[in-house]
Amino acid sequence: MDLSIVRRRLEEGEQALSPYAVRSDQTRGRRIPEEPSPVRTEFQRDRDRILHCKSFRRLKHKTQVFVAPVGDHFVTRLTHTLEVSQIARTIARGLNLNEDLAEAIALAHDIGHPPFGHAGEQALADLLPEGFRHAEQSLRVVDELERLNLTWETRDGIVNSSKVREDIFAEGYGTPASLEGQIVKVSDAVAYINHDIADALRADVIAEEELPEEVSNLLGRRHSERINALVCDIIENSWAATGETGIPRSEIRIGMSDKVASAANTLREFMFQRVYLWEGRREESEQAKRVISVLYNHFIQHPEGMHTDFGVASDPLWRRVADFVCGMTDQFALATAERLGAPLH
Repeated sequence: MDLSIVRRRLEEGEQALSPYAVRSDQTRGRRIPEEPSPVRTEFQRDRDRILHCKSFRRLKHKTQVFVAPVGDHFVTRLTHTLEVSQIARTIARGLNLNEDLAEAIALAHDIGHPPFGHAGEQALADLLPEGFRHAEQSLRVVDELERLNLTWETRDGIVNSSKVREDIFAEGYGTPASLEGQIVKVSDAVAYINHDIADALRADVIAEEELPEEVSNLLGRRHSERINALVCDIIENSWAATGETGIPRSEIRIGMSDKVASAANTLREFMFQRVYLWEGRREESEQAKRVISVLYNHFIQHPEGMHTDFGVASDPLWRRVADFVCGMTDQFALATAERLGAPLH
């Protein structure tokens, strides 16, 4: 039996998507050409490769905001990734875009994140000769370290997934070529703003009544209400992506209404001031940076201590050390630094 009938049926189903959706049979392809799967589209294949790789598994032990928190209900980099994926799929489905592509990008958008969240990222940015951005590292992971040979569209969405501080929709580090990639970029913000509020409340860093009143009045006071309000607003204000309005593709951007975007940015800024950059977390952040610095400097001096096949032997030493340290989970990084006898306090 020729099982490729399954893939062809799936590809035919994509013909009903928006004219602005990326269809898997029109992908720009992979860096190394491969025979197609008989039972999966190209973007479904990307998703599966990401889910089964080692770097994806390690996300379960990497920090989102709070370093090595006590308790099982705090968000990890893995649960954040799953929430981004769910939100992105909902928006893509609502706009009749390619849900499989959105899911693949979402699952890999943080796969190159170092331990200790953004404190770890800043530490590596300060240490490395060429700086460091987790989106670029995520692309490096899928390309060079895991060698997943993903499609161009998934790779483009991954490397352009980062945002800058100023605004949720600031161009910053690049705009994904696909609308599905743009969906993931905004879904990342929708996810982290909301689950970080829940973690901050759980950690007693903020109280419910401290959330900006104007935001609560517009978006709701509960986690589910806020996410629902944001997702529905994005779908409504990005409706041109369905192709039903006649607006040309070049003029379409995934976005929010002005009032909801303003509320989301107000909430985001509140989180920066009260949680992400809060004075009370400075010691935790500085400790995380010290651990990264200790590890990096030690393995630069003693590369023989890196017992790993997770790297490219022909790369310069600083690059190989960065890959090794970046791939560590929080607990492994802390345990390794302690084993080296480093003063971490």
